Amino acid sequence: MEVRIDKWLWAVRVYKSRSDAAEACRTNRVWVNGVTAKPSREVRTGDLVAVRKMAVTYSYRVLELVSGRLPAKDVPRHVEDITPQEELAKLNVPRESVFIHRERGTGRPTKKERREIEQLMDDISERE
Repeated sequence: MEVRIDKWLWAVRVYKSRSDAAEACRTNRVWVNGVTAKPSREVRTGDLVAVRKMAVTYSYRVLELVSGRLPAKDVPRHVEDITPQEELAKLNVPRESVFIHRERGTGRPTKKERREIEQLMDDISERE
Protein backbone atom coordinates (compact mmCIF):
# COMPACT_ATOMS: atom_id res chain seq x y z
CA MET A 1 0.00 0.00 0.00
CA GLU A 2 1.19 3.53 -0.79
CA VAL A 3 -0.20 6.94 0.16
CA ARG A 4 0.38 10.38 -1.37
CA ILE A 5 2.84 12.48 0.64
CA ASP A 6 0.48 15.47 0.91
CA LYS A 7 -2.30 13.26 2.23
CA TRP A 8 0.04 11.52 4.70
CA LEU A 9 1.47 14.81 6.04
CA TRP A 10 -2.06 16.05 6.65
CA ALA A 11 -3.19 12.74 8.20
CA VAL A 12 -0.34 12.65 10.76
CA ARG A 13 -0.93 16.31 11.65
CA VAL A 14 2.29 17.83 10.30
CA TYR A 15 0.12 20.34 8.42
CA LYS A 16 -3.35 21.63 9.33
CA SER A 17 -4.79 21.09 5.87
CA ARG A 18 -4.02 18.96 2.87
CA SER A 19 -3.70 22.07 0.71
CA ASP A 20 -1.01 23.40 3.09
CA ALA A 21 0.86 20.11 2.74
CA ALA A 22 0.56 20.20 -1.06
CA GLU A 23 1.78 23.80 -1.13
CA ALA A 24 4.81 22.86 0.98
CA CYS A 25 5.61 20.08 -1.50
CA ARG A 26 5.26 22.42 -4.49
CA THR A 27 7.62 24.96 -2.89
CA ASN A 28 10.34 22.33 -2.23
CA ARG A 29 9.97 22.24 1.56
CA VAL A 30 9.36 18.47 1.74
CA TRP A 31 11.87 15.70 1.02
CA VAL A 32 11.33 11.94 0.95
CA ASN A 33 14.53 9.91 1.36
CA GLY A 34 16.60 13.00 0.51
CA VAL A 35 14.76 13.88 -2.72
CA THR A 36 12.32 16.79 -3.04
CA ALA A 37 8.77 15.51 -3.22
CA LYS A 38 5.85 16.59 -5.36
CA PRO A 39 2.40 16.37 -3.71
CA SER A 40 1.60 13.17 -5.65
CA ARG A 41 4.76 11.37 -4.45
CA GLU A 42 3.90 8.03 -2.85
CA VAL A 43 5.37 7.17 0.56
CA ARG A 44 5.96 3.70 1.95
CA THR A 45 6.60 2.29 5.42
CA GLY A 46 10.18 3.03 6.46
CA ASP A 47 10.62 6.17 4.31
CA LEU A 48 12.36 9.18 5.84
CA VAL A 49 10.44 12.43 5.41
CA ALA A 50 11.99 15.86 6.05
CA VAL A 51 9.83 18.98 6.33
CA ARG A 52 11.21 22.55 6.54
CA LYS A 53 9.03 24.90 8.56
CA MET A 54 10.50 28.35 9.16
CA ALA A 55 14.16 27.81 10.17
CA VAL A 56 13.70 24.25 11.44
CA THR A 57 13.87 21.07 9.35
CA TYR A 58 11.81 18.35 11.03
CA SER A 59 12.57 14.69 10.26
CA TYR A 60 10.10 11.82 10.45
CA ARG A 61 10.15 8.08 9.81
CA VAL A 62 6.99 6.51 8.36
CA LEU A 63 5.94 3.64 10.65
CA GLU A 64 2.48 2.96 9.22
CA LEU A 65 0.58 4.35 6.29
CA VAL A 66 -2.66 6.18 6.89
CA SER A 67 -4.87 8.15 4.54
CA GLY A 68 -7.44 9.61 6.93
CA ARG A 69 -6.81 12.30 9.55
CA LEU A 70 -5.75 10.79 12.88
CA PRO A 71 -6.60 11.85 16.40
CA ALA A 72 -3.50 13.45 17.97
CA LYS A 73 -3.08 10.62 20.48
CA ASP A 74 -2.78 8.03 17.66
CA VAL A 75 -0.08 9.87 15.68
CA PRO A 76 2.94 8.26 17.47
CA ARG A 77 1.87 4.81 16.21
CA HIS A 78 2.15 5.98 12.60
CA VAL A 79 5.12 8.35 12.61
CA GLU A 80 8.41 8.57 14.53
CA ASP A 81 9.86 12.04 15.08
CA ILE A 82 13.62 11.76 14.50
CA THR A 83 14.37 15.49 14.36
CA PRO A 84 17.93 16.16 15.62
CA GLN A 85 18.26 18.18 18.81
CA GLU A 86 20.30 20.87 16.97
CA GLU A 87 17.27 21.62 14.77
CA LEU A 88 14.92 21.83 17.75
CA ALA A 89 17.37 24.20 19.47
CA LYS A 90 16.69 26.72 16.69
CA LEU A 91 13.22 27.21 18.19
CA ASN A 92 14.78 28.65 21.37
CA VAL A 93 16.72 31.48 19.73
CA PRO A 94 16.52 34.53 21.99
CA ARG A 95 13.77 36.90 20.88
CA GLU A 96 15.66 39.96 22.18
CA SER A 97 18.02 39.88 19.21
CA VAL A 98 15.17 41.03 16.96
CA PHE A 99 14.83 44.38 18.72
CA ILE A 100 17.27 47.22 18.21
CA HIS A 101 18.39 49.06 21.32
CA ARG A 102 17.64 52.78 21.08
CA GLU A 103 19.51 55.27 23.22
CA ARG A 104 17.19 57.45 25.21
CA GLY A 105 16.68 60.83 23.55
CA THR A 106 17.32 59.64 20.01
CA GLY A 107 14.60 59.18 17.47
CA ARG A 108 10.92 59.68 18.22
CA PRO A 109 9.91 60.24 21.83
CA THR A 110 8.33 57.41 23.78
CA LYS A 111 4.76 57.71 25.00
CA LYS A 112 5.98 58.70 28.45
CA GLU A 113 8.36 61.30 27.01
CA ARG A 114 5.60 62.70 24.80
CA ARG A 115 3.28 63.10 27.80
CA GLU A 116 6.03 64.93 29.70
CA ILE A 117 6.56 67.27 26.74
CA GLU A 118 2.83 67.94 26.47
CA GLN A 119 2.68 68.66 30.23
CA LEU A 120 5.56 71.15 29.89
CA MET A 121 3.86 72.84 26.93
CA ASP A 122 0.62 73.13 28.92
CA ASP A 123 2.51 74.65 31.89
CA ILE A 124 4.21 77.21 29.60
CA SER A 125 0.92 78.21 27.93
CA GLU A 126 -0.78 78.68 31.34
CA ARG A 127 1.95 81.13 32.45
CA GLU A 128 1.44 83.35 29.43
